[in-house]
Amino acid sequence: MDWYAHRAGGNLSPENTLAAFNTGRALGLRHFECDVQLSADGVPFLLHDLTLERTTSGIGVAGEQTWARLSTLDTGSWYSHNFIGEPIATLESVAHWCAEVSAVLDIEIKPRPGSERLTAEAVAEAASSLWHGSSVPPWLSSFSSEALRHARCVAPHLHRGLLLESLREGWLDDALALDCRVVVFDHSLVDADLITVAHLHQLRVMAYTVNDATEAARLIRSGIDGIITDELRELPARTDQLR
Repeated sequence: MDWYAHRAGGNLSPENTLAAFNTGRALGLRHFECDVQLSADGVPFLLHDLTLERTTSGIGVAGEQTWARLSTLDTGSWYSHNFIGEPIATLESVAHWCAEVSAVLDIEIKPRPGSERLTAEAVAEAASSLWHGSSVPPWLSSFSSEALRHARCVAPHLHRGLLLESLREGWLDDALALDCRVVVFDHSLVDADLITVAHLHQLRVMAYTVNDATEAARLIRSGIDGIITDELRELPARTDQLR
C-alpha cells in the first residue's frame, strides 16, 4: 500500500511547490500527487485552483496568463512567512526533482473548461519527454474523461487514473474504455466490495484525501492500494497502530 503526499507536501508546506516536495521527501515519502495546468503560452505549471488569488500573489485566471508573468508570482507567503518568495513550480522542474530522488508522481491534469484537449495533450507530451527513459515514470490522472482520452492519444505508454467524486453510472466502463490502471475515489465511496470489483478488472484503487487515522485503517483493511493524504507526519504511524 502506497502513501501519496497530497499536493506534494500535504498541510506542512505551500501546496504544489518544490518546497512541498522537499517536505514530503524529508518525511520519507516517495509517492507524490500534484496538479498541473497550462499557461497561456503553453508551459505546464503546478497549481490547484483555476484562479490565482488563494495561493499566489497574483489575480485572475491562471491559465490566461503567460509563464513570464506567472513565474514572477509568490506562492509561499499565503502559507507562512517562512516561504516568502517561493515561486510557482513548472512540471519540468518537478521532473528533474523526481529524477534526483527516484520519486513516483501522480500528475493530475487540471484543464480550464474548454481547454481539456489542449491541456491534456501538452501535459502528456511534456511528461513523456521529461521522463523519457526513466525507470520511475509518472502517471496521469484527471476528473475529466475527455482529458484522459487526449492524454492517451499522445502518451499511451503512461499509465492513467480516473478520478471520481461520486459512483456515477458507468464509472467502471469509463475507466476500462480509457485503459486506466488506477481509479481514484473520494474515500467515503470506498469499501471492500468496490475494491473487489475494481481488482477483478485489474484496476488499482486509491482514495483521496484521507486525513483521519481510523478511516485510513478501514481502507487498508478493505484492501486499498494507495492513500492520498495531507497528514504526512502523523497518519502512517498512527494507522499502523490501528490496523
